[in-house]
Amino acid sequence: MKNKLLMLTVAMSCAFAGNAMALTKAEYKTQKDQISADYKANRDKCGTLKDNAKDICVSEAKGTEKVAKAELEAQYKPSAKHTRDVAMAKADAAYDTAKEKCDDLAGNAKDVCVKDAKAAHVKAKEDAKVAKVATDTTVNKTEKVNEAKKDANAEKREADYKAAKERCDSLTGTAKDTCQADAKAKFGM
Repeated sequence: MKNKLLMLTVAMSCAFAGNAMALTKAEYKTQKDQISADYKANRDKCGTLKDNAKDICVSEAKGTEKVAKAELEAQYKPSAKHTRDVAMAKADAAYDTAKEKCDDLAGNAKDVCVKDAKAAHVKAKEDAKVAKVATDTTVNKTEKVNEAKKDANAEKREADYKAAKERCDSLTGTAKDTCQADAKAKFGM
């Protein structure tokens, strides 16, 4: 899975690099203006909605704009940093929207939803960090990649554990104790 993600990141970087040469400053500005116009149009569509549905719609519109801007920047000035910024923008947009969707829930279900969203966000961020380190061209690349993977796996495991632990909170008595013990064992906590 991680190798596929890495390959995809490299392939996208190459695609952006190929397209960047054809993107002039005027085309960049035109596309940037189009992104802003699209955002305003998408946000205006949210005006007819009410309550949390409106909040979700606005979050999706903002997320789409952030991702589009990050992709445009990566296309205009290809680099490992901009490729990582695209991945981070996608992760942040998905997280913000997921949190808004959790607002429709209450109690433990809401808490579990938020923890699951946070776990997905941590996973995406850590994968982006590993992909950025993998593009490093220094002598110690292998060591750095291995260290980044180790750190990423620890962060992911911790986020997954917190989400699993939150699921256990809806239980009581022995079932709760068993659930928490299983979560600790599964995630090595």
